[in-house]
Amino acid sequence: MSIEKVKAYFEKYSMEDRVREFEVSSATVELAAQALHCEPCRIAKTLSFMVNDQPVLIVAAGDAKIDNSKYKAAFGTKAKMIPPDAVEDSIGHGIGGVCPFAVKDNVKVYLDESLKRFRTVFPACGSSNSAIELTIEELEKYSLYTAWINVCKGWNENNQ
Repeated sequence: MSIEKVKAYFEKYSMEDRVREFEVSSATVELAAQALHCEPCRIAKTLSFMVNDQPVLIVAAGDAKIDNSKYKAAFGTKAKMIPPDAVEDSIGHGIGGVCPFAVKDNVKVYLDESLKRFRTVFPACGSSNSAIELTIEELEKYSLYTAWINVCKGWNENNQ
């Protein structure tokens, strides 16, 4: 199971006890915010894309949306999400639990600028009822991210 892979990953850093599991679903931004009793914007949603046959994850704030023109400028191609039935094979986690931890070796992780306004955020942990609270520095460290990017809109007046 995917959450077990994530817990094993965090075990290397003695952080597996920080992974939270809920009695309710946290598969969407709204459900995760309810389960965690936090603002939806602090949910670090992980979106799955294909860029020239390369699986790519973009971790963004819960209130951010992909801006197609910014995405094309960053990746040189149109945004193409991985079909739901292919996400687990491509990334290593299924829909609702996709996260930037314990992913397949060929997956590149990018962090969107929309996250930088928070001290801590809540990414999923491989299942549709899990999350972990991480500082931005911890997210950088444990996601093994490739780069910070600016491909989202809708999260502040200056970034519409």
